[in-house]
This record gives sequence, structure tokens and C-alpha cells, in this order.
Amino acid sequence: MEELLRLFTRAQKLMRAAVDEAMAPYGVRIGQNLLLEVLWREDGLAPGELAARLGMATPTVVNTATRMEKAGLLERRPDPNDRRLVRLFLTGRGRAAEEPIQRARRRIAEFATATLSDSERRHLETSLRKIVDQMSQGGPTA
Repeated sequence: MEELLRLFTRAQKLMRAAVDEAMAPYGVRIGQNLLLEVLWREDGLAPGELAARLGMATPTVVNTATRMEKAGLLERRPDPNDRRLVRLFLTGRGRAAEEPIQRARRRIAEFATATLSDSERRHLETSLRKIVDQMSQGGPTA
């Protein structure tokens, strides 16, 4: 099992570095792409709605949105029906980043899995989904 954890950690670090490098020219940092992916599909969500869809804590989304706003990727607007809420909307820069970031991520995924068969790719994806689901339930502390 230790070898699995070592390999998983190494693969994650290499993938993270490649994705971060690919997104940097567009002013997007790793993690911010997750918020962008949701907003590219449905713009104007409140931070709590975004957090629920991503399985994240709302303060994490708020902090990430603040950095993204400073980078010119999104803007906050008051909710027209509830002035206590804000909604997050993509800017032109945030929208323009979609196609090149998606293209870069596809290239990275294709490169990373180039030596795998189609069956191995499907099995890897299924296995990773199961790991994410299991770890989302809370992991062991000892």
C-alpha cells in the first residue's frame, strides 16, 4: 500500500505542475480552474451554490473568488432578489480562458495516459472516482 501512496503522490504532483504551468498564461492558478469549470456551464452562482456543486467549503470558494476577482477572471454582483448575497460572474478574461485551458488540459491528460490502453484509461478513471468518493466520506486520522 505504501507504494500506491508514493506513486499516487508523485503522479499528483507531476500533473498539478503541468496543469498549473499550462494555465498560468491565462492568469489562472490550480484550483481556480474548478470554479471556472462550473461558471463556464452556469454563470452567476452564489459562492454557497458553487461550494455545494464542488463539494468544497464556502469560505474556500470565497477566498478563491477574491483572488480570481483580483486577477480579473470574475466579478461579484449583488443578488437582485437578496441583497445579502453576491453572485459570481465571469469577466471577458474568464470566458476567454475556457477554450485554451480546456485544450491544454486535454493535451496533458492525453500525454499522461498515452501509454495506457483504452481499457486501462477507463479502469483508472473508475478507480479514481471510487477513491474520491471514499475519501470524501472522511479519511482515517491515524
